[in-house]
Amino acid sequence: MEIQGQQINQKNIASIATDAVVIQDVESAVDLIGNIYYQGYDALVLQQAQLTPAFFDLKTKLAGEVLQKFSNYRVQLAIIGDWQHLTSKSLQDFIRESNAGTRVFFVGSSEEALSKLSL
Repeated sequence: MEIQGQQINQKNIASIATDAVVIQDVESAVDLIGNIYYQGYDALVLQQAQLTPAFFDLKTKLAGEVLQKFSNYRVQLAIIGDWQHLTSKSLQDFIRESNAGTRVFFVGSSEEALSKLSL
């Protein structure tokens, strides 16, 4: 797993260069958060495919637990994916609520992710 970084508006933003799943459970999320935090990053950009599909099944509670870890460690997160075709109303509501905050964003492009995280 390669971490790529850039600085925008005094914020260090990391992204992960891999097609593999990097967050499979809460422990892998905490390891990733610790790794980027240790390297001095304030925020992280992930692709939808870098999260286990269980993350998007709200019944597993994985999304809530993982996003709580990002919040606890004060690391912002933007997840890039295609959110327009979701069939789950509860997942749509979860994404809408997250996007209304300042810590976690579900976005459609890298540009949108960097824009949200660099504020």
